[in-house]
Amino acid sequence: MSLANLRGRVAWIFDEDDFDIDLIVGVRNIKITDVSELAALAMADYLPDFASTVRKGDVLVGGRNFGYGHPHYPAMRAMRHLGISCVIAESFSPGFFRGEMSMGFPLVTCSGIRAAVARGDALEVNWDTSEVSITRTGETLPLQPFSASERGMLDAGGLIPYLKTRIAKAENPEAHAP
Repeated sequence: MSLANLRGRVAWIFDEDDFDIDLIVGVRNIKITDVSELAALAMADYLPDFASTVRKGDVLVGGRNFGYGHPHYPAMRAMRHLGISCVIAESFSPGFFRGEMSMGFPLVTCSGIRAAVARGDALEVNWDTSEVSITRTGETLPLQPFSASERGMLDAGGLIPYLKTRIAKAENPEAHAP
């Protein structure tokens, strides 16, 4: 398993359940194709200088049904461009979950995460132990482990590389034997 553990800081906590992902860049901006322009607009309706506060490896924390609405990609493209490494939430909208995971972006389901963290907290996501650790409090919360195909997509960097690897193994199993 090649997925590296994540260490990051909580860049933002979405307080509401059923958060519509389009609100990250604003519905009026979802047709912008320039990722740098989108990144500069990220969270501007909540915190005007949000983009300048994000560091590579930071994480977002959400509540239940995070990513609700249409699974548009501009918002998370902007967040990845800023350096956001994953979203940890109580649960995810199914369409949003499938779409982001297929791009190789980790969405971590962790019951109790929103109440357990504060903005700026340092976190570690340990894939091998299926836990999220909060440095400030020393608390460790269990995360929902990924299925074999979800883990495979994340290890490969997305759905397309994952499928290419599976097809290559099926076409030439001797070359991929341990």
